[in-house]
Amino acid sequence: MSDLLRAPAEIKYAEELDWLESIDDNPKPFSWRLSPKMIRLFILGSERADGLDREISQKWFGDRSIVERAIVTLASDRGLLLIGDPGTGKSWLAELLAAAVCRNSTLVVQGTAGTTEDHIKYSWNVSMVIAKGQSRESMIPSPIMTAMESGVIGRFEELTRSTSDVQDALISILSEKYISVPELDSDNIVFAKPGFSVIATANSRDRGVNDLSSALKRRFNFVRIPVVTNKKSEAEIVRFRTEELLRRHQIELDVPPTLLDVLLQSFSDLRASAAAAASDDEKLESALSTAEQIGVLEDAILHSNFFGERALTARTLASSLVGSLARREPEDLAILNKYLHGVVEPRSKEEGGSWTEFLEGGRDTIATLS
Repeated sequence: MSDLLRAPAEIKYAEELDWLESIDDNPKPFSWRLSPKMIRLFILGSERADGLDREISQKWFGDRSIVERAIVTLASDRGLLLIGDPGTGKSWLAELLAAAVCRNSTLVVQGTAGTTEDHIKYSWNVSMVIAKGQSRESMIPSPIMTAMESGVIGRFEELTRSTSDVQDALISILSEKYISVPELDSDNIVFAKPGFSVIATANSRDRGVNDLSSALKRRFNFVRIPVVTNKKSEAEIVRFRTEELLRRHQIELDVPPTLLDVLLQSFSDLRASAAAAASDDEKLESALSTAEQIGVLEDAILHSNFFGERALTARTLASSLVGSLARREPEDLAILNKYLHGVVEPRSKEEGGSWTEFLEGGRDTIATLS
């Protein structure tokens, strides 16, 4: 695992999955590796009431009912569509579900404007076709077709980014559960085995890019992932990702809890400001998601480790925040400058400490970028 830049969930948590599988005597749908109860436990973590001999870490932070509904959907013959704002953990939840169900989360199609039917069905090895003609051996199955043949989970990221032609091709797969290969005279239908399903994700901010047809919507159960607004939950997510970051980079660096509070409060303030804004010009281009919050902290930690004094400071945190969120010039810089003067400056006079350093670091960075 140390040789991988980013290990998929089934490799990263292989030991936990092996152990859970060894003690799991609950009923399992199809050829699932874990039962629904154990999948929920794997994703949300164990509690003392579970009576396990070891602790299972919490990997996704959100409402228990969301995870349960997602698992139940996968046990049916319908696809699962996770929809929500950017940074709400849709893709991470999809990966964890696939890893727990079938120990393979890597059968993924990435939806873009350039995604074609070939990406969800099949293509051909041209050199083999020229040499031996079209056959099953010369066919290159898509990740979705591979999932069908194996009876496992296929994933489709950013479904609404793909064109209507691609979405229409997915309708027949979800409804008929097979793919026809008209180029072949025999053995020309690939049937899905029990256990096959599709987990798709969609960005709610992409509404109107390529809207889903009514026919495709009927093939999916929609599970909406809300933005994390509870400060305690968000703090847990940020803390979890920070510890993971430090382990991955083998960094020994102190991250004071007070600075995590400053980061959380800053994003909360900026979200409130965006909600009260009269127009889009008065809002930051950033979605101010939890994922972006983690990105700001990661940038600050790495900068402190490589160029600082191996200790995270409020000044460095402010610099990372401004640098990460100022995507439009001069609009975003003006919004951040207004926030520093209108909110952070009064708070620094009242509370001092980290907020004073945070104010100075933010001002210096804005002056540099202006």
